Order: sequence, then structure tokens, then C-alpha cells
Amino acid sequence: MNLFRRLFKVGEAEAHNVVNKLEDPIKMTEQGIRDLKRDLQGAMTGLAEVKGVAVRLNKEADDAKRQVAEYERKAMLLLQRAQDGQLDVAQAERLATEALTQKEQVSERAANMARDAQQQQAMANQLQEKIQMLKSTIQTHENELVTLRARAKTAASTKKINQQLAQVDSSSTIAMLERMKNKVEEDEALAQAYGEVANIDNSVDSEIDRALAGSETSSAQDRLAELKAKMGINNP
Repeated sequence: MNLFRRLFKVGEAEAHNVVNKLEDPIKMTEQGIRDLKRDLQGAMTGLAEVKGVAVRLNKEADDAKRQVAEYERKAMLLLQRAQDGQLDVAQAERLATEALTQKEQVSERAANMARDAQQQQAMANQLQEKIQMLKSTIQTHENELVTLRARAKTAASTKKINQQLAQVDSSSTIAMLERMKNKVEEDEALAQAYGEVANIDNSVDSEIDRALAGSETSSAQDRLAELKAKMGINNP
């Protein structure tokens, strides 16, 4: 049993690891904001419907109130005409009674519609508050998303740089620099040696040229003396 339990724990840990790798905070936040906006759209539609019902009930209540006043006016007019002898008293009272009955029915209906309109308006006010809270929540999440994106970008860049630095072998770099230093020193020494050899060669050439120049001068002077002796010219 312990073995199976340990295996289950290992499998559970691996599953959580896979889920964590699949979870992208930015994508999850974006999806959450889309869900909230969809909820906001539905709430806006519901608010419009509730307000529409409240407006309709208020209008019907106002119409009913006008009917109440109209039935009362007609009942009074019937009684007035009966009193003036324009209508039969019994007929006038009967019709006036019917008008008053209609007045009471319409009055009750008007009161019910006004009460329903108030309830709908109260629901609309509550829904309006929730919509404002939802809008504020969406705005807060959108601001957090901007910050999260910037932080994620910075973290990714820092992670990449740190990975590159972690992969640098300091010992191999130092060894490479030492080899380069030795190579440069060898090249410098070799260049100096070539320069010294070149100077030696130049010195030998100069000495040979000077020796030859002296010999040529002596030969010319000898030829000049021979020519003077042949011509009988004596040197002073």
C-alpha cells in the first residue's frame, strides 16, 4: 500500500509540474479579463432590460392614474347632468357607480404598477452598482496586466543573460587569454629578433661599401700620379 501511495504522489507531483509549465500568467490574466468583459456585456444587457421594464411600468402607472382621474370626472359629470335634469337620475347614478367601480380597479392597477416600477428601479440601481464595480475590477486587472507584461519581459531578458553568463567557463576563458598573451609575447620577441638581424646585415653592407670606396679612391690617385709622371709634371 505504501508503494502505491508513493507512486500516486509521484504521479500527482508530475501532473502538477506539467500544469505549472502549461500555465502562462499573462495568458491566464488575458483570458480572465475577456471573461469579465463578457460578464460586463451580459450585465449591461440585463440592466438595459430592467430599466426598460421600469420605464414601461412607470408609463403604464401614469396612464392608469390619468384614467382614474378621468373616471372620477365622468362620474361627477353624470351626477351633475342628472341634477340639471339632462339625464335620468337612476341612470346617471348607475353609470356613475360603474365609473367609480372602474376608477377603483384602475387605481389598484396603477398602484401595483407603480410598486413594480419601484422594485424594477431598485434592481436597476443595484445592477448599476455591480456594473461599476465590475468595470473598476476590469480596469484594475488591465493595469496589472500591463505591469505583468513589463515584468515578464524584464524577467525573460534577465533569465537569458544569466543563462548565458552561467554557461561561460571562466577557467577556459582565462586559459585562452594566457595563450593569447604568450602568443603575442612570442610574436613581439620574434619581431625584435628579425629587426636585430636586419640591422646586422645593414652594418656589414655599410662596412663593405666603405672599404670598396676607399680602394677606388686609392686607385684613382695612383692613375693620376702615373699620368703626371708621363707628362713630366712634378707635384709641388
